[in-house]
Amino acid sequence: MKTGLPRVARDIPYTKGLHRITRHCAAWLVPDGTWGWSNAGLITGEGESLLVDTLFDVPMTREMLDGLAGPLARNPLSTVVNTHANGDHWFGNQLVAEAEIIASAPTAEEMRTNGPELIRGLLGQEGAAGRFARHIFEPFDFGSITPTFATRTFTGSLRLEVGGTAVEVHCLGPAHTAGDSVVLVPDEGVLYAGDLLFIGGTPITWAGPVSNWIAACDAMLAMDVEFIVPGHGPVTTKDGVRQVRGYLEWVRDEAAERHRKGMTPEDAMRDITLGRYAALDERGRLAQNVLAVYYELDPAMERVDTREVFRRIAELEGFS
Repeated sequence: MKTGLPRVARDIPYTKGLHRITRHCAAWLVPDGTWGWSNAGLITGEGESLLVDTLFDVPMTREMLDGLAGPLARNPLSTVVNTHANGDHWFGNQLVAEAEIIASAPTAEEMRTNGPELIRGLLGQEGAAGRFARHIFEPFDFGSITPTFATRTFTGSLRLEVGGTAVEVHCLGPAHTAGDSVVLVPDEGVLYAGDLLFIGGTPITWAGPVSNWIAACDAMLAMDVEFIVPGHGPVTTKDGVRQVRGYLEWVRDEAAERHRKGMTPEDAMRDITLGRYAALDERGRLAQNVLAVYYELDPAMERVDTREVFRRIAELEGFS
């Protein structure tokens, strides 16, 4: 039996800061949801709390923890779940290192090669890719980050109790990254989806396969939830999941058609017309999504490194 408040997702404004969703669930929202501006979640129980993700740098995470000071004073932080290995969901971990930090086994492994040095390398590039990286990452401070990794890992699913509040963590990856997890609070109908959901922005398939991300959407649609906190964007409902699923099906079909015609991924990304998805932020992510479809169709295809991917994204974003 759900104990959520009598409200709907659209009643939760997309403004920066803490937003109460149900009795035991809240979200820390960070507009505008583009590169690096990600959301986190707070689940409280009797005498303890669980944090879903930290933020992209230490100052942002400190600001969030200051904003959560009220509920954390009553229910101190005992557990952190990092939903995946992109830095905007774990680079602030050093500020919560006294808590148990949980991640799926693939995420914990991927964290080792997705630290701040990767971002600093992108920022140091010459040409369009470097200009694009500096454009999107300039607001953040990557100099004060001490990579702080998970202290507990799991495979499949994990069930927790946070001061009497039941919590389920399900690894639905690989999809966006190698080990994407979602955090479900079943008695309150709340799901923290991490970057399996971008609302208002273009999803990006760093790991893939795309077909598995579609299956992850189906898994989320099968859950009994009313409120879904995405990794980026406003609090949503299952309609948001359907929108992301629709984009993934579309990009799969568009890229596969061009693969059959013998087009290269780079030619395919230039040839695809975005149509109804042109209004999404970060439209240049199409470059990586096309690659993900090609990798799935041709597993022997050589992988394109991150710096080259950024060059292609920069091109589609108009950085020459």
